[in-house]
Amino acid sequence: MEEMNARERMLAAIERKPVDRIPTDIWATAEVWEKLRAHFSEGADILAALHIDGTRGIAPDYCGPAPPAVGPGESANYWGMVMRRTPYADGIYEEQVFYPLAEAKTIDDLDRYRWPRADWFDYSKMRAQAQEARKTHLVTFGYMAPFYYHNLLRGLERSLTDPYDDPEFTHEILRRISDFFYEHHRRAFEACDGLIDVAQVTDDLGSQTGPLISPKIYDAFYAEHHRRFINLCHAFGIKVFHHDDGSCRVFLPRLVEMGIDILNPIQWTCPGMDRAQLKREFGDRICFHGGVENQRILPFGTPEEVRAEVRACIDTLASDGTGYIVAPCHNLQPNTPLENILAMYDEAWRYGRQT
Repeated sequence: MEEMNARERMLAAIERKPVDRIPTDIWATAEVWEKLRAHFSEGADILAALHIDGTRGIAPDYCGPAPPAVGPGESANYWGMVMRRTPYADGIYEEQVFYPLAEAKTIDDLDRYRWPRADWFDYSKMRAQAQEARKTHLVTFGYMAPFYYHNLLRGLERSLTDPYDDPEFTHEILRRISDFFYEHHRRAFEACDGLIDVAQVTDDLGSQTGPLISPKIYDAFYAEHHRRFINLCHAFGIKVFHHDDGSCRVFLPRLVEMGIDILNPIQWTCPGMDRAQLKREFGDRICFHGGVENQRILPFGTPEEVRAEVRACIDTLASDGTGYIVAPCHNLQPNTPLENILAMYDEAWRYGRQT
């Protein structure tokens, strides 16, 4: 087969068409990127050196109100969420310390909150960004996650009990979150009409051992918003990337029926997430992204164990020679040895060409 460029290869895999080799992607923390830059010569193209296809993201300019003032080591976004840089043994993560609607109890409380608006963004430069990026790479924009933003605005515990304590309040907060997401993305899609390849309609519905919410609660409160976002993407010819950590198996028939095109991260060690079974049941309708185990094998395995894991992912998730993008099943963490990262992408490049 004639050699493809990164964009052609990624699109072919997403559409479950033949590829010259199984494509690759990367998610990593800042510390991992520092490690990679130190390993390669100054100015080196790290993605090219590792044969990573990857994507190119675009975004509008923010021109709205300034976020609220915060303390040292903290940052705030236009939702009013406050994050604090928190050191751990191997690196630093930004942890949320303020939830803007944690104390809200009524619709009047929601009225008093300063909800984000699409008017806070300038979409005029996005088309030029997309035209340049798509010459070689898959163009991505967008992140629509009603369940996750419910968590971020209310705090996890309150967001999980809201549907039981006050259904009307819950529907209203989700409507306002989703109306902003919809209008924000609609304007961006119109500005770049025909140039965006992939957008995220995503959420973290799964935990290490099972779903965070019941299918009944999902159907009653969240499904309508996912369906609306997926339909919006497809109306503009955009593929839908759905990220869902952990054991999300119970939701997959619904999400696939709604029209998701790509499923990430395939955390196959969790209940119900067997790779071969997922491929058999859904591989004729969706592409898989991720899969390379990064809680045990990538940080603590040997390079050969990492290579074996990459081969196992390709053998199962790309058993028909396509429909899979090799990537870690979440961000590569600072405790991941450099030699394991190099082994993962080298094996993906070598073994992925043999499919």
